[in-house]
Amino acid sequence: MFFNIKQKILHFKQPAGTSRGVYTTRKIWLIHLSDGTREGIGECAPLPDLSCDALPDEVYESKLNSFCQHLCQTGDIDVDTLRPYPSMLFGLETALLNLRNGNQLFDTAFSRGEEGIPINGLVWMGRYDEMLQRMEEKLEKGFRCVKLKIGAIDFEQELDLVKRIRDRFSFHEVELRLDANGAFKFEEALYKLELLSQYAIHSIEQPIRQGQWAYMAELCRESPLPIALDEELIGVNDPEMKGHLLNVIKPRYIILKPSLHGGMEGCREWIAAAKERGIGSWITSALESNIGLNAIAQFASDVYGPHIRLPQGLGTGQLFTDNIPMPLTIIKDNLFLDNKNIRT
Repeated sequence: MFFNIKQKILHFKQPAGTSRGVYTTRKIWLIHLSDGTREGIGECAPLPDLSCDALPDEVYESKLNSFCQHLCQTGDIDVDTLRPYPSMLFGLETALLNLRNGNQLFDTAFSRGEEGIPINGLVWMGRYDEMLQRMEEKLEKGFRCVKLKIGAIDFEQELDLVKRIRDRFSFHEVELRLDANGAFKFEEALYKLELLSQYAIHSIEQPIRQGQWAYMAELCRESPLPIALDEELIGVNDPEMKGHLLNVIKPRYIILKPSLHGGMEGCREWIAAAKERGIGSWITSALESNIGLNAIAQFASDVYGPHIRLPQGLGTGQLFTDNIPMPLTIIKDNLFLDNKNIRT
């Protein structure tokens, strides 16, 4: 087995705003594996200032090169060694699955192209008029679950956006999720959650910044809205520590991104730990190209089984002007895959 690593820069069609800043480009690394007859490709996509393995380029490439060498020499991925490097682990897992199994990474109805996966429509942060327009577009396309990123503009304007949705659609018609990306201060968080709760919100992700377990646990106890953890899970790679975090904070949901939360193997551990404690979960992409998005969607179909009902966060494949071609199609609010037309 031998490998090749290529860096690629993706360009956003529109700036992607979060409470941590605005992305205009996206740097990824593509791993190409071959055994002489078959090939596999995987994507490593750390997020600057967020991923626990967001390293300087030369350091990242050196680490990735050594992990690829180990895989080619042994035929296996050293998961324990790779725990601190989730984006690399995810890329290696994907490339090896693609090499061994071909385009159908998992034996699921989604991977065979027989059924879709429900997804949420994502409304990025921006000016009020921009967010309103994006929200209208998602609703017109038929999304029954809309995720609204908040925390970048005036809270009263964001509250008005939420109100506009509820004025038009009841919670029976449109499920509304919010993502604060840690933008609220603890002292004001509960008040803001109470104001938002009057609009039948499904859940809110990461209302305060990560690393404040005691404060987050208090919010989870007192909040009128179900709280989901996202950034809080980054860097928590030890299986025992995962259980400890969930025991302390007791969230209603956890939201998992393989590139951030331990690759596929690490996400399986999170899902199992959450299920034991009655905590729900869903999977989202983290601004990967279609290579990563395809793998994440197939992984979701495997880990949650057929007929997924809870919308997943798998709609980011249309963000880039120069995305890697992949037969992923969104029909209304479902993601479909035609793996017969995948080109490796």
